This record gives sequence, C-alpha cells and structure tokens, in this order.
Amino acid sequence: MKLTKLAFALCASVALPMAAHATDLEVTHWWTSGGEAAAVAEFAKAFDATGNKWVDGAIAGSGDVARPIIISRILGGNPMGATQLNPGKDADDLIAAGLMQDLTELATAEDWATILRPKSQMDSCTLDGKVYCVPVNLHSGQWMWTNRKVYEDAGIAPPQNWAEMIAAAPALKEKGIIPLSLAEGWPIGLLTEDLIVAIAGVDNYVAVYKDRNMEMARGPEFAAVFKAIDEARQIIDPKTVVPQWNDAVALVIQGKAAANVMGDWAGGEFAVAGMVAGKDYDCLPGLGVEPVLGTGGDVFYFPKSEDPEVTKAQLAMASMMVTKEVQVAFNLKKGSLPMRSDVDLSAANDCMKKGLEILDKGTKVFPNNSQMLDRDSLNQINDVMKEFFSDLSITPEAAQEQFAAIIEAAPK
Repeated sequence: MKLTKLAFALCASVALPMAAHATDLEVTHWWTSGGEAAAVAEFAKAFDATGNKWVDGAIAGSGDVARPIIISRILGGNPMGATQLNPGKDADDLIAAGLMQDLTELATAEDWATILRPKSQMDSCTLDGKVYCVPVNLHSGQWMWTNRKVYEDAGIAPPQNWAEMIAAAPALKEKGIIPLSLAEGWPIGLLTEDLIVAIAGVDNYVAVYKDRNMEMARGPEFAAVFKAIDEARQIIDPKTVVPQWNDAVALVIQGKAAANVMGDWAGGEFAVAGMVAGKDYDCLPGLGVEPVLGTGGDVFYFPKSEDPEVTKAQLAMASMMVTKEVQVAFNLKKGSLPMRSDVDLSAANDCMKKGLEILDKGTKVFPNNSQMLDRDSLNQINDVMKEFFSDLSITPEAAQEQFAAIIEAAPK
C-alpha cells in the first residue's frame, strides 16, 4: 500500500509540469439543441486533446439573445477565451477598440486563404488586411424539410418545391397535420428571406440587400414574394407556432407537421433522431425552386488576453478548428458544410452532398444577410414580418412598403 502511494506521488510530480501548461478557456456559443450539442462536443474533445480544457459557456436561446451578452462582456472587461459569432459586421467595433486577437500570423502559416472556402468567409474574418476570426463551417438557410411518411400516409406525393407544399396544405389540415411548422422570432425573418431568394431570385435578393435597389424592393418581383408570404401565413394556425426553431423541426421529425423551412443546421436534429435523408425525410435547397446556397456560417473570435498562456491556448484552438479530422467530425453532426474541400466526406448524407454540389458548381452561391446589411436593419425587418404574420389585417402591399423603407434607410 505504501509503495502504491509512493508510485502515485511520483507520477503526480512528473505530471505537474505538463499540467502547469494546460489552460482553461471559456468558450461562449448559442449551440444548445441536440444536434448542436453533439457538434460542440467534437470541438471540446479535440481541444481537450491538446492538453488544454474547453470550459463550455453555452448561452440558451438564439444568436439574437447571445450576441449582446457576448459583446457586452468583452466591452465590460470580462472576456471569455473564445466565442462564436456569425460572419459579418458584429465584431467590427470590438476589433477597432483593439479587443480581439490578431490571427494573421497563424492564418498565413497554415494558408487558410487557400485551404478554406468560399473566399467570402475569409473575407468576413479580415479587416484592414488582418485576420481576426476562424471560419468553422458554411451554413445555408435556404432549405425546406419534409417528412416523407406524413405525406405518404395522407396519400400525397412528398412535395418537391414550395408550390407543391402549399397545394398539399388543405388536405393535410383535414387530417390534423400541421402543413408548415413555424417558430417565433428570427425563423419568421428567415422564411421571408428564403422566399425572396426562391421567388424573386438570388440576383434580385442581392440587388436589394447589398446594392439597395429600391425600384426592385418596391417592384413586382418583390410583390410576388409578399404574396407568397401571405399564402404561408394563411396556412399557419397561430396556435401551432412554437418558441424555438428546433421545436418546429421536432414537429416534422415527430410527424405532427409535414414541412418546415429552416437552415441546414436542422439536419443535425434529424441525424440525432436517427432519420435518414432521402428515405425518411427530404431536404430541398432553395425550397425546391432552384438549388442555391447562402454563405452564412459560424466563426470564432478570441478576445485579447495579457496572459501569454491564454493566447497560446487560443491559437491552439483556432488551429484545431480547421484541421481535416475536426472539420469532418464537427460538420457531420452540425449539418453544415466543412470549410475545407480536401477532407474525406464518404460519410456525408444526401443533404450534405446536395450542398457540396451547389458549392462546387458555385453558380448560385451568394452572401449571407449579415454580410450585406447591418444587424439593426435585419432586426427591424424581422419585427415587421412578425407583425405581418400575427396580424392578418396587414396587407402584403403594406408589408412590402415597410420592408422597402427599412432597406432604404439602412446604412451603406
């Protein structure tokens, strides 16, 4: 017994120098659904393998809830070690204040500009020629998800596009099935943008959001979009609207709803439920109208620290996140596309393969909304659309004009 204790003490004393170099990093993010949690676990496992420790700082709710908390903490002098944000302008003020870690040397050494795609994601992490974040995935929001069994049990062919989903709604309602599930808040804004892309087209979406083409925003192409949004709100019973996006996806998984419009992150929920793409459910990019891919996604920033060991751990985390093995493990569970094209995707499901095909062709790949429009304007649009969905007395024409006025007033 004494020998065992002595041996243990000797082992502990030998291990102490290694332990002294290990660093705990709090990582904030808003990935809390089943699929998201499974994906985060892959990052945590890989970071812990570096000898450091991932301290999970998940913030319940959506990015709209988490972003102000994250930014407030950094500005208030209580930064985390690393944090998720979206590509776009959210961190520009923090960078200008000198509060974010410069990753340029690491990015150059590992040739991120070459190995990570598309170029727009790296561009979003670059300000004044310096790299401040690491892109970890490519998320697209333009998907419609349908439960095959629900349609087949109702004697209806599973829809292949938005129009067919709308046409099947009355028959499903008669059978007590929710034709289109919906969640409160930002998913309404996402549905709006997805219909803009599907009905008005990618070029016209970019012309309005990026180029501020007001003739287009107030014209017939966008009038058709608001007519389609009106059709959607007519088939949605307000009593069936749920609090969170994953609740709406769950209704489709459970067979209580037939379809949902949501980003490719919904794929992680179907995977956790053990459902097979192309067999149990269908995923239709561009709502089945035209295969498209918005270049949204997630990036990680690292607030500056005066502790060199923290900085070292931050750089280790950034490097880990873009390794081939971690890119595959994380994105297969997240439902997103990997940032690298040189990885083994033999385990990819049908939905990921569809996304990769669109990305490889590159003909209908376009910027994410936050890469074109400021966050305040996007929130105003979401508020207008939430009111439009909840108040049937608001005409499509009135909603279109409110939308156009926000675009017109948005800073360039």
